[in-house]
Amino acid sequence: MQVIGLCRFSYPAEGGFQVEHGTLKERIAYLYAPERLEERFRTFEAFTLPALRAQTDGDFTLAIVIGEDLAAPFRARLEALVADMPQARILPRPPGPHRQVMQEAINSVRRAKGPSLQFRMDDDDAVAVTYVETLREAARDVRGLLRRHRHLAIDFNQGYIARPSAEGIAAAPTQVPYTTAALALMFREDVPLSVMNFAHAKVGRRMPTVTFSGEDMLVRGHNDFNDSRQKPGVKPVKLTPLDAAGEAHFRATYNIDADRVRALYAPSRTAFSR
Repeated sequence: MQVIGLCRFSYPAEGGFQVEHGTLKERIAYLYAPERLEERFRTFEAFTLPALRAQTDGDFTLAIVIGEDLAAPFRARLEALVADMPQARILPRPPGPHRQVMQEAINSVRRAKGPSLQFRMDDDDAVAVTYVETLREAARDVRGLLRRHRHLAIDFNQGYIARPSAEGIAAAPTQVPYTTAALALMFREDVPLSVMNFAHAKVGRRMPTVTFSGEDMLVRGHNDFNDSRQKPGVKPVKLTPLDAAGEAHFRATYNIDADRVRALYAPSRTAFSR
């Protein structure tokens, strides 16, 4: 079974954002602002990539969708970050309808044979280093459901909300159903839909779901540029700095190293200081 992860790296979609902009031009200006892009690169390097590089099952595809007009220095920086990852595919696309573009992007890397396992993650999320292996095992256990259903959800709902900074990592445990990035959808091979065709919080209304708890599988990044944090009245999340044991757990579970995080967020570091 093919496993595909989708990451939208500041892609200027039409729709797909909880906070809307008046025009596409305004959205592009917001997404490509140097300060914001620098933050996204840091979270991508601090959280997302270390966990994916260390997967115990490396047989997966990471589709990274970017805007085709992303400035050349930023695109080159992204290409350099994933140059050592054979799983990574950078997919430039022009602005377009969010779900349609994401579906096309995923299908462009999808193999024709067998069911497709798809998960989505933002550029500040992470999954446990055992995620792909555990997901594939779970999919084998529930594959029989595809005889009667076009798609189903495999939900790993436990992990952390975490914020990186020059001080390290502050985090809080979370256990909420249908939380990205460890939520996966499983599609029959004849179904061309993608994980982005469904609102993650509502998949239980659209298909059978199987939830696994008791094992940390996800990290949801928390920062000032989160799309979900831009609306008024958003409930704050109380995060606590990790102690030595917490930092060791993040290293073992997600391959996220607090010392590396501190170095990435050091005040003296610039985008081109490496």
